[in-house]
Formats: sequence, C-alpha cells, structure tokens
Amino acid sequence: MSDNDTAPWAVRESARARRLAVRVHRTGRVEVVVPPRTPPGAVQRFIEAHRGWIEDRRAAALRSRPPQQPFPPENIETAASAERWRLHLAGGGGRLRLATYDHLLIVSGEGGPAALREKLLEWLMDRAQAVLEPLLAQVAREHGFSYGKVVIRRQRTRWGSCSSRGTISLNVCLLFQPPEVVRYLLVHELSHTRHMNHSPRFWACVASCCPQWRTLDRQLLQGWRHVPSWVFAATDA
Repeated sequence: MSDNDTAPWAVRESARARRLAVRVHRTGRVEVVVPPRTPPGAVQRFIEAHRGWIEDRRAAALRSRPPQQPFPPENIETAASAERWRLHLAGGGGRLRLATYDHLLIVSGEGGPAALREKLLEWLMDRAQAVLEPLLAQVAREHGFSYGKVVIRRQRTRWGSCSSRGTISLNVCLLFQPPEVVRYLLVHELSHTRHMNHSPRFWACVASCCPQWRTLDRQLLQGWRHVPSWVFAATDA
C-alpha cells in the first residue's frame, strides 16, 4: 500500500504468526499480520476491535514522519555528534567507493541511486557504531551499569532494546537525534539490564539517572521527523 491518507490497510499472512497483530509503521503504513488460513471474518473483527487505536497511531506517525527530501543529499547532519558531512560525487569508473576526509564524504565510481544509497547506509552504520558505542560505555560507567555487547540496527519502529543477556541494540537513526535525547535512550536501555520491564522500579531507576526523562521521552516519540527520508526507502517503511 502507499503512504497517502486514503490508502487501504495491508493484510499479510505469515507462517511465523501465532496470533493476529497490527503494525503501524513510521510512514503511517498499516500492516495487519495474520496466521495462515485465518478466516477473513476474523481479520475484519480484529481490525474493527482495534480501529481506534490504529487510527490514533497512524495519525501520530503521519504528523511526525519526515518530509521527502531530494536524493542524493548535499549534506548529512548527525545531531547526536554535532557533525555535518558534505557529500561529494567524484564520478569515475569502477565499483562504487566511499572515502572520508575532514567531514567530507567522497563517493567515486559507477552506480545508480540505489547503489549510492546502500553505500551511504553502510557509512551511516559504521558512524553510528563509532559514536554510540563509546557513548553507551560512558553513560554505563557514570551510573554503574554493566551490559554485554552493543549491536547497531536500522529499525523502523524501535529506538533501542535490551535482551535478557544484556545485549543492547541501538537504532542507527539515533544519530539524527539531539544529544540529550540520545543520552536518555541509553539510560532507558541500560536500566533494562536491572529491570526487564516497565515497572515503577524501572522508571525510578531511569529517573535517578535522568530526571528529565518524561520530557525527553516525548521528544523521542517525535524523533522520526529528524531522520532523513533517504534512510528508509518506500519498501523499507
């Protein structure tokens, strides 16, 4: 389905699904995931039962989604690290290559928009690892947390997560968020190493490290508007 306001919702059958579920993506796209051989009537009743919640979530997603931007971008600004990278397309032959020099991204070689986007995403993932991993270690030291390892992902709906083994996953899109918002998210996930839930004890842990968490959490909910549209292609969203 497309991302306009009048498009129907999509229903997708999944062999892995054990129950009906609905996903409202960051672009406002609605996807109802159903187990195999689910009767159409059951799907319709599920949608009607959850219609109010779905429409509220979709409206919020449409309000916060970033505007479409021309590609390739002239610059890439990563607020989390206060950096501004200028993109230079050098041309030339051979496979597509990307090199960095003094906050300049130099792309040389041959390739269309899709190949260029993949090359920029590779660089973005590497940059997120370089910025977010040491920042997480710093915040953990400051507040006495311990964790297993860090994984950088490009996720459509989640800013971060923490597994029961202490693996913390961080969304590459955090690079586009203000530093104080990123720091709150890191505290949030580190607090899950002590409380694998959202109980009062969990929020007390968050508040002890980040007293302004409520304000920052609201900002993070609107954070998708800061993510350049090229980071997620239409098929990703």
